[in-house]
Amino acid sequence: MVPGCPLTSASGDRRVHGGNGARLAAELGIDPASVLDLSASLCPVAPDPAPTLQRHLGAVGRYPDPERATAALAEAMGVQAQHLLLTNGGAEAIALAGAVLGGTVEEPDFSLYPRTGGPLWRSNPNNPLGTFAPPGAKAGVWDEAFWPLAAGTWTRGDYLEGSVVVGSLTKLLACPGLRLGYVLCADDALMGQIRRRQPEWSVNGLAADALEDLMRPVDLPAWSSQTAALRDQLADLLGSHGLSVRAGHGPWVLVDGPGPLRANLLADGIVVRDCASFGMGGTVRIAVPRPDELRRLERALRRHCGTESEPRPATPDAGARRAGS
Repeated sequence: MVPGCPLTSASGDRRVHGGNGARLAAELGIDPASVLDLSASLCPVAPDPAPTLQRHLGAVGRYPDPERATAALAEAMGVQAQHLLLTNGGAEAIALAGAVLGGTVEEPDFSLYPRTGGPLWRSNPNNPLGTFAPPGAKAGVWDEAFWPLAAGTWTRGDYLEGSVVVGSLTKLLACPGLRLGYVLCADDALMGQIRRRQPEWSVNGLAADALEDLMRPVDLPAWSSQTAALRDQLADLLGSHGLSVRAGHGPWVLVDGPGPLRANLLADGIVVRDCASFGMGGTVRIAVPRPDELRRLERALRRHCGTESEPRPATPDAGARRAGS
């Protein structure tokens, strides 16, 4: 146990999220660079965005213009640019659509969705369960933040059926500090209402200037397949240490009844997500790590779980069996 550290969100406060490794490092008095933050579920195979961003630093001296970035993203996604609104992260996309539409949810689901009455919001795959919505399932708003990485395609296409779709490039490009998201809506009148809610210069100049280059290496089918393989390795590693694992289609797994796991890992500078804000106390979410990070996690598990067992190789149907598909 690490004294004085906020290990849980026992109140189930929906404002508590993952991605807080730097804050916890400051509270513990350790170098943030030494923290392995597996509380934020990002693409584990995306290239480091820093070299690309360095080539666009001149943009910070100009007011941002997202038109070119919007056109580039629309082309990559195969959608019409007028149906696409680039936003300051997926959080702004959710806030804009929520301000216009309101919303309800079927729990558990992501904490930022409105719960004030209105159309049904659904994440696909579900966040936190990682399960795909059944074919033909309906919702007023779909959150596809993890869809590209889970399905290997940009969108299921629900925006063409009258739904609003929100998404996050933060997850796919592994750039949470850059803040990039989007709204997809084929209803021109509704999209107009959403656009008018967005403040001027909402998307920062560095993000807008660099997005086209950041998109160049994206290979959704390959990244989806590679992430699924790493997710299977993570699930097998955790299972080999006696932990109860649920793995769906997102870039994370759930561990039920983890006991002191979260505190023990934090003592080694590894942060995992407490799911109390999802209404799932007693469950933690662990993001799929990169291969070198998986090895660090394995060493920590050996120390704290009292076993020297090796992770079992993934069987061909392991992921499907755990996902319940």
